[in-house]
Amino acid sequence: MITVLIVDDQPLQRLGFRMLLESRPDTEVIGEAQNGAEAVRQVTELRPDVVLMDVRMPGLDGIEATRRIVAEGGRSRILMLTTFDLDEYVHAALRAGASGFLLKDAHPEELLAGIRAVAAGDAVIAPALTRRLLDEFAHHLGGGAPATDPRLDTLTEREREILIAIGRGWTNGEIAERLVLSESTVKTHVGRVLAKIGARDRIQAVILAYDLGLTRPQQPG
Repeated sequence: MITVLIVDDQPLQRLGFRMLLESRPDTEVIGEAQNGAEAVRQVTELRPDVVLMDVRMPGLDGIEATRRIVAEGGRSRILMLTTFDLDEYVHAALRAGASGFLLKDAHPEELLAGIRAVAAGDAVIAPALTRRLLDEFAHHLGGGAPATDPRLDTLTEREREILIAIGRGWTNGEIAERLVLSESTVKTHVGRVLAKIGARDRIQAVILAYDLGLTRPQQPG
């Protein structure tokens, strides 16, 4: 059973999510919050597997709430919800430690699949969409870390190649094909890379690859 906390300032939106989740045998709504401050308190008390977090809310918004929840080091993972597919706050939400985001008008099965993926420790955003978002907002990203960043020093040459590939938004299958490796080997390498650089998931690895200057925004062709 996947426990879920719903965070949204719109009562009807919360009701809709609750009805959907309670109609499935593998998800359980254990709480609701109407702003970020309530969300932080309830995550501490209830420790849900997944937090459905609205980005824009009065008072403490979803981004800052996510940052505080992640900083506490709990096991709850954040799935951000936004109205716009290129919301200007999405990159900040991912930086704050969210495991991905979906649109509020996503199909019910897409939302449920996203919740299950996040609960299992995966990232929700498809690699192509991750790349599109980061390319769109690359000017918001930092100037990059020094080439001698200690996180890079821990990587083997192959693992550095894998990190660059992740930063380019390649799937495990694409990495396997382009680097002439088996998918199982790629999966092992990806796991080691995430562990060494301290990334929660592939999304955080993509952001790090941009920050370190290993990946650059795509130029229009």
